[in-house]
Amino acid sequence: MPSNGEKEGTNVPLLQDSASTNVPLLQDSASTAPSPDDSAGTLTRRFWIESKKLWHIVGPTIFSRMASYSMFVITQAFAGHLGDLELAAISIANTVVVAFNFGLLLGMASALETLCGQAFGGKKYYMLGVYMQRSWIVLFICCVLLLPLYVFASPVLKLLGQPDDVAELSGVVSLWLLPVHFSFAFQFPLQRFLQSQLKTMVIAWVSLASLLVHLLVTWLFVYKMQLGLIGTAITLSFSWWVLIFGMFGYVACGGCPRTWTGFSMEAFSDLWEFVKLSVASGVMLCLENWYYRVLILMTGNLQNAKIAVDALSICMSINGWELMIPLSFFAGTGVRVSNELGAGNGKGARFATIVSVVTSIAIGVFFFILILIFHNELALIFSSSEAILQVVSKMSILLAFTILLNSVQPVLSGVAVGSGWQSIVAYINLGCYYLIGVPLGILLGWVFHQGVMGIWAGMIFGGTAVQTLILAIITMRCDWDREAEKAATALRNIK
Repeated sequence: MPSNGEKEGTNVPLLQDSASTNVPLLQDSASTAPSPDDSAGTLTRRFWIESKKLWHIVGPTIFSRMASYSMFVITQAFAGHLGDLELAAISIANTVVVAFNFGLLLGMASALETLCGQAFGGKKYYMLGVYMQRSWIVLFICCVLLLPLYVFASPVLKLLGQPDDVAELSGVVSLWLLPVHFSFAFQFPLQRFLQSQLKTMVIAWVSLASLLVHLLVTWLFVYKMQLGLIGTAITLSFSWWVLIFGMFGYVACGGCPRTWTGFSMEAFSDLWEFVKLSVASGVMLCLENWYYRVLILMTGNLQNAKIAVDALSICMSINGWELMIPLSFFAGTGVRVSNELGAGNGKGARFATIVSVVTSIAIGVFFFILILIFHNELALIFSSSEAILQVVSKMSILLAFTILLNSVQPVLSGVAVGSGWQSIVAYINLGCYYLIGVPLGILLGWVFHQGVMGIWAGMIFGGTAVQTLILAIITMRCDWDREAEKAATALRNIK
């Protein structure tokens, strides 16, 4: 078993120019273009070089995230055409029960973006496989601990104010989604393991295959076999495990020879330190993910709750679909920043942050305008109900602003993950979202009688906007050379 990465560290780094030991990862060996910290390079040239590195990660990641999220959207669309109650039930099951665990487990897995990204940048290749196995262990145990939420979903949803018929049907659906729940423990670490070593095309191809399988199986179960709402849940569970077997098959069959050398007992060592970073990452991300689930729950307590929940769930589905783009920048920024810090290049990490933020904002503005133009047609894929279509059209202005803010916030969170600031951001998220955003939403929604529009507006402008501003200030004030030195010290201490 190698120590301190000697087994792998003697190899030439992946995609690195062999003529120079200081060329950042992903630099084309045939290119003589300057690196981001080369003062001789023009700003435009430097921006173009960094953009190519970023899009090498972000492009396939956008596709794979879109494909994975589309499975949920397809499931919801099929359920919506079964009836309004079925749409509300699958929406609550997906956006509250599954998403509650999704946010926590996704956040815990994002610890790998810090550890694997910096280890890859510092050429400690062997540790990537060890880190992934540690993540599997920690996330699987967490999945077991979260089982009661699925088993007792119906009474919990009733306690939170959901209508009895919606809560009962959502509870039944939740039990059929248990395989999806356990798939998160293996899929999320696999994705981050591959992303951190720039193998994003593999994830994209496997995601495409899973999406095609999902379309076929959903059509078969729902329309041909007439399994109804339960059939949609079964197909979702099946398709997500196709993702896992596809990615692990690639890893285990020789796709990652330097970073995967088989199962190792070393995965059980230093678990406590790994748990602490995973929990900090999980709390940071799940506080963000749960925030808009709280919006769904509060809406369920309004008058005419079914129409409000259906309309808001459609808006959240559209937002979630577009959010796959900034979340891909979240992943790409985390990888770029952690790779550069692991390589000791603080200026490169800073420039990667600037390029990612600027690019993501430009995309956010594009979708902001698109939502405003097509606000009357947004809900047609999910429902033909005139009442729901009207409410969604009315909500489109808030949806547009949510998308615009979300084009910045996940990227700044990616900087935090790449730099290992998860604990700090967790406190920021707690204060902004739940001490400012939620109370303001309640104030506007109930005290000022603005309903779902007031709740949503308060949570956007009271929570998300403030959190984004604070993260921007922290990022601008960061001492990147110091962060690079901290990453180098941590890598030197790996045994």
